[in-house]
Amino acid sequence: MENITYGERSLIPKLVFVFLLAIGVATIGLVAGSFVPPALMLPLIFLELVLLLVMVFARRAKKVGYSLMFAFMFISGITMYATLSYYVSTIGASEVLKAFGIALVSFIGIAIYAVKTKEDFSFLGGFLTLGLFVLIGFLLVGMFIPFSSGLNMGIAAAGILIFVGFTLYDFNRLSKYGFSEEEIPFIVISIYLNFINLFISILRFFKSDD
Repeated sequence: MENITYGERSLIPKLVFVFLLAIGVATIGLVAGSFVPPALMLPLIFLELVLLLVMVFARRAKKVGYSLMFAFMFISGITMYATLSYYVSTIGASEVLKAFGIALVSFIGIAIYAVKTKEDFSFLGGFLTLGLFVLIGFLLVGMFIPFSSGLNMGIAAAGILIFVGFTLYDFNRLSKYGFSEEEIPFIVISIYLNFINLFISILRFFKSDD
């Protein structure tokens, strides 16, 4: 097993700085989302997915990676506004804040464990990817065929487990195998998506219990 080298460890402050900067950009997008007409949200969601796919192929290009990363974070903030507005109107602001708190505490706790443990969770990659595709399939079907509250709760619980797993997997992999400077933009996106999807899965779980 490879351990993170001194050179890679020296990149951690930069990773943290870029991540916080990216969160700031997403927050600006969240505020901007309150001024975006609802009719534009679907095209923006599509643009967000396109940017993510481009990031996957351009992850090794540092200059392109950072510009795409910040563009993605800004668009994601805008679309996140629509998501939060929906859940505030359906389950209430207090439940949304509770879900955020649970997601944040869980995310930080899992990240710390993943970095500190001597276990290698790289074997989870394939299972998590398969689980993600199955989850996406159910969510797509659910857009056209109403599910029972019990099935919705099960899907939400599966989403929570999958994104807890991805958080464990990603932080553990960074700790055990390190990363290069060129990978930072994509790592930031991965970490951000792990948290956001964990948060949304918890919101789905709360709503399915209504």
